[in-house]
Amino acid sequence: MITELKHKMHKILFFTSAMLLLPTFAFAKTDEQKGFDISARSDRSDRGFGDSQVKLKMILRNAAGSESTRTLILKILEIPDESSGDKSIIIFDRPADIRGTALLSHAKILDPDNQWLYLPALKRIKRISSVNKSGPFVGSEFAFEDLTASELNKYTYKYIASEYCGTLKCDVVERYPQYKYSGYKRQLVWIDQNEKQIRKIEYYERRGELLKTLVIDKYKKYQKNTWRAHYFVMDNHQTGKSTELIYSDYKFNTGLKDKDFRKDALRSSR
Repeated sequence: MITELKHKMHKILFFTSAMLLLPTFAFAKTDEQKGFDISARSDRSDRGFGDSQVKLKMILRNAAGSESTRTLILKILEIPDESSGDKSIIIFDRPADIRGTALLSHAKILDPDNQWLYLPALKRIKRISSVNKSGPFVGSEFAFEDLTASELNKYTYKYIASEYCGTLKCDVVERYPQYKYSGYKRQLVWIDQNEKQIRKIEYYERRGELLKTLVIDKYKKYQKNTWRAHYFVMDNHQTGKSTELIYSDYKFNTGLKDKDFRKDALRSSR
């Protein structure tokens, strides 16, 4: 009788333990799902800004350390629908010989981004070919595809690890471009666990070798949930060149409209 009772108790304990563990197994996330969720929280953490304008200083530095400086204006129109991408325009203010040069970008998800470059000296609007998105933007270490919004659904994701990036604890996520003609095979992204902002990106070329590293710093919170970085530096490990972007004077909800981001508006974008 005692043996039978012990046997029943063992079965009850086993069943109870199994039931307690069931939710853990049932809801365990794959590394792919975890990577997506971390990236989604980052992408959605500052949605709802409407539109923005900001001034930039671009510092180009070659392998020997020589520098040249340009000043620009960046305007962005947010598209709330995650199945579509944001629209942006970059306008050069200085030096005088490239003043008025402008890049208009309509970010897409799986299709190639639509991009047009206006060259005032030629009075010509040039469409950037889909196969040339990996080319450098006006001599900088930023490719054309780096300058469009990193829309969430442009990539597939995989969680790699959690580690410190500087003094911050970050999640490391590997992401793989889904859009055709990307110049990158994969990217490693460091996202801080507190503010959910991207702190570093490593870009790996199609052959799998590390090409560039982007470090993003000096974040500031605007409005309710809008975080913006004020410092970017892109280092090219294969050429020894680098490009710094220093942002200042952010403005939000300035009244920008869709018509301000049409191709024909490039000619009057100064």
